[in-house]
Amino acid sequence: MKIVILGGGESGVGAALLAKSKGYEVFLSDKSALSDKYKEILEQNDIPYEEGQHNEEFILDADEIIKSPGIPDKVELIKKLKSLRKPIISEIEFASRYTKAKIIAITGSNGKTTTTLLVYHILKSAGLKVGLAGNVGDSFAKQVIEDTFDYFVLELSSFQLDNCYDFKADIAILLNITPDHLDRYEYNFQNYVNSKFRILQNMTPSDHFIYFQESEALAKELTQKVYAVNHLPVSIQEEVAQGAFVQNGVLEAKFQARDFQVDIDKLPIKGTHNSINASCAVLASQAIGLNDEQIMEGLLSFQSVEHRLEPAGVVNGVTFVNDSKATNVDSVFYALGSFNEPIILIMGGVDKGNDYSQIDELVANKVKALVCMGTDNHKLFDYFGKKVPLIFDTKSMKEAVETGANLAVEGDVVLLSPACASFDLFKNYEDRGRQFKQAVKELPNVK
Repeated sequence: MKIVILGGGESGVGAALLAKSKGYEVFLSDKSALSDKYKEILEQNDIPYEEGQHNEEFILDADEIIKSPGIPDKVELIKKLKSLRKPIISEIEFASRYTKAKIIAITGSNGKTTTTLLVYHILKSAGLKVGLAGNVGDSFAKQVIEDTFDYFVLELSSFQLDNCYDFKADIAILLNITPDHLDRYEYNFQNYVNSKFRILQNMTPSDHFIYFQESEALAKELTQKVYAVNHLPVSIQEEVAQGAFVQNGVLEAKFQARDFQVDIDKLPIKGTHNSINASCAVLASQAIGLNDEQIMEGLLSFQSVEHRLEPAGVVNGVTFVNDSKATNVDSVFYALGSFNEPIILIMGGVDKGNDYSQIDELVANKVKALVCMGTDNHKLFDYFGKKVPLIFDTKSMKEAVETGANLAVEGDVVLLSPACASFDLFKNYEDRGRQFKQAVKELPNVK
């Protein structure tokens, strides 16, 4: 059987290694240049590859194609493969065929990484043999070659789920669904919703579905279709009989006859959205049989994710917070809701068709100044110009941070939460976040 892998990043190279280990004829093709690291791995394992082009004659002859999640279906090569009825799958689908491990799969428009790392940390702290993969960690496919884990915690994007068919989760977590990546879904939000709900395909009534019930699009979908799986809702508005809820400063999770409680003030990750993330992680941990002591120990020893509401320093009593991973408006909504202090908000970058109306009330109540940072800030000025007391135009991170520092007084928060992609001024959101932290370090009197 001949397998062609399209895309030579972490997932593609991992899939190539797994396919080779299973005795398949393997060829990897990437239209861009491959990194030296991945070329070396392919060469060491005698896996043929090409870069900078796609040899269509060879690719169209494949029995099965494993496609990088970054390649959209509208690409001509994918259209040709589909016309020939060639099976096109994701690395996640391929790897899932070869593991005996239980799978905890996590998706959502926001909060995936934090929740995935938190579940992984709790399980690992409890001494379980657990792997981390999907959008974080090493390639899932590479890790199942040896298949030494009893559990895998997978962060899954909609793009990865789109090419999953027989993949099955034992526990699925769906955090929320808000408009994102609509350019990949024909600008039809329902298509994106359908993609997220693919995480439930093939699950059975003995499997567990953990979800935030106040996510509007998610809740609407659940009224329109029945999913035969054990439902464990998470709420911040009401008590639930089975599931988790947050009331009066306490997170309470009920699974079967067990009842776990923790004061949310004790959690190392702050904000309402992180109470939801922690609730989901607790339920998943209960569902696989961890006891309260193991869950509490893992919860309280977790360190928050870099670039997601990450403390970046205190200068003259002003707290600087790096939320560079907030690349959509929904993430900014959660970030603003995490603070009671006055906020100087740094926003901007490559706008993805953002609708800023959902943060109007929070901006009006909490933001004392908006610092726009990007090559073109006209949309932010047009929308927020009359909605905030002060608004500034900056063209670099250093200028944005210095502007924020000059505006702030003791007790304020300077929050980088851009709502936009980073590619106008930075390599990626990580680069943006690290430049923010460096600029804060260079301020006088930083602590």
